[in-house]
Amino acid sequence: MQVKNSERWASRGRRRWIIATVALFTAFAVRLILHPLLGPIMPQITFLLAAVLVEYFCGLGPAVLVMLTGLFIAIYMFVPPYASIGPVDQRVLCLMLSYLLIAILVITLIERLKRAQYRGELLASVAYSRYEMLLRGDNERLLTRRANNEMHRMLHHLSHFNRSLILIKALDPATRSRSQTAVAAATDALDDPPFSIGMTFGAKHLQAHQEDLARVSDRLAPGYYRMRFMSGSDWQASECVCERFATPTGEFLVLRTDE
Repeated sequence: MQVKNSERWASRGRRRWIIATVALFTAFAVRLILHPLLGPIMPQITFLLAAVLVEYFCGLGPAVLVMLTGLFIAIYMFVPPYASIGPVDQRVLCLMLSYLLIAILVITLIERLKRAQYRGELLASVAYSRYEMLLRGDNERLLTRRANNEMHRMLHHLSHFNRSLILIKALDPATRSRSQTAVAAATDALDDPPFSIGMTFGAKHLQAHQEDLARVSDRLAPGYYRMRFMSGSDWQASECVCERFATPTGEFLVLRTDE
């Protein structure tokens, strides 16, 4: 995978330039304190360390600034004659070449390592995002499959217990109109079943006692009920069972006789 912005691993803004300036002045102060002890020996050492640290924390631009400015300060302040611009002799030239060679080598290595690290972090972030997308897709497919299976189970239930159906009630008010359409299509074998708000009556409801039917309809929930049905000229009690179905068009409660 191509990562085009791997070089942007360092933070942007003025903050990193301020840090580079503070590091440069700190390196100068430390070298100035050590000057009575070191004299003209290693005049560039603190500036080299500052450039390397700035590269590690702030990026390439501030590190180059510290490296070049530190080279000028080291030659001007800590190479005899001090605090003056003298001729560029062999000693100064060797100092400049060794300082630039070491600084450029170390800064380049750190820059490559930081870019590789940042590229790895970007790839890991992209991989994690794709993994989350795959998980969400799998969860959605599982939910859709479960809902479709539930719809198929409900349709099979309706076709199998067609003549023992008492009522079908939609639980979701937002999908009641669609629910009635779906239930009507599923119960097309019934002889023009009547509808109420969020409720479809089956063929068996015509034989049910109206008081029992109203009582059950108001507080319908999954479970068993005992209702009276007309048999000949008498009312006979019968066991009824209510089952719940969660389908793509909504949730339904199906009440039928337990025959």
